Amino acid sequence: MIKAKELVKTFGCKAALDHMSFSIDGGSIFGLVGSNGAGKSTFLRTLAGVYRPDGGELLVDGEPTFENSRIKGRICFIPDYPYFIPQSTPLEMGTFLSRIYPRWDWSMFQKLNRIFPIGAKKKISTMSKGMQRQAALICALSARPDYLLMDEIFDGLDPVMRQLLKRLISDEVSSRKMTVIIASHNLRELEDFCDHIGLFHKGGVLFEKDIDELKLGICKVQAAFKPNIPGEEAFAPLNIVKWETHGSLVSLVARAGREEVLQKVNSFHPVFSEVLPLTLEEIFICEMEAVGYDIDNILA
Repeated sequence: MIKAKELVKTFGCKAALDHMSFSIDGGSIFGLVGSNGAGKSTFLRTLAGVYRPDGGELLVDGEPTFENSRIKGRICFIPDYPYFIPQSTPLEMGTFLSRIYPRWDWSMFQKLNRIFPIGAKKKISTMSKGMQRQAALICALSARPDYLLMDEIFDGLDPVMRQLLKRLISDEVSSRKMTVIIASHNLRELEDFCDHIGLFHKGGVLFEKDIDELKLGICKVQAAFKPNIPGEEAFAPLNIVKWETHGSLVSLVARAGREEVLQKVNSFHPVFSEVLPLTLEEIFICEMEAVGYDIDNILA
């Protein structure tokens, strides 16, 4: 289990993590989303033991990771720009990492090199961005970590490789109860892969929820009215997140259940009304607009 309690990490006078508190259960696939500069990468680096917290605690199974080699031996971190020993090959990286990670598995390394045919003896520096990410994944999964941390891992991978990555990670989670944390701006990739989502903003956590629970707690409805369209204030009890009108068509997003929203909409006798599924990206935009992070405010 990962637990952050009043976690603080500063760079100069800026707090990248500002008294952040939340937890991540073991054996889950947890997605980190948020605005640029929200603290996602800093959180992962602090969790991996790269950064020392400046305040509060960040514990893995009750222990801090900074300068803790025993815990670090159970964690693999793939940053946005993976680091490799200069002029090394995947095989040479594997030889190096096998001395660091106590559960290094050469049979897994060989299996993954067959799945990802990038060339175990080819210099990583000559590889494309996507192939370098595959090299990093081969090494990370061969280390058999309890905690796998990945920052923008889907960037540079083609659709086939993305689906393959998801399958491999899902197998490790189901068979070994590995915990996976992925920071990404690609919400579509996270939506059908993660079981929990944490939304970061300005160094804090706006929420941490199960994806199914998140979608149940917010509802999008479209309805057409004639001759008169009720105003947004008429729906205030529903906790409106977003309200748009186009002629006689009203589109609203509310923090409420499906039946509650439909009952309120239908009380104004619309010509028609329907509930539309919300994507994770739409939920993200709505939540960020609620805290003032929207196009109008950015351009203002």
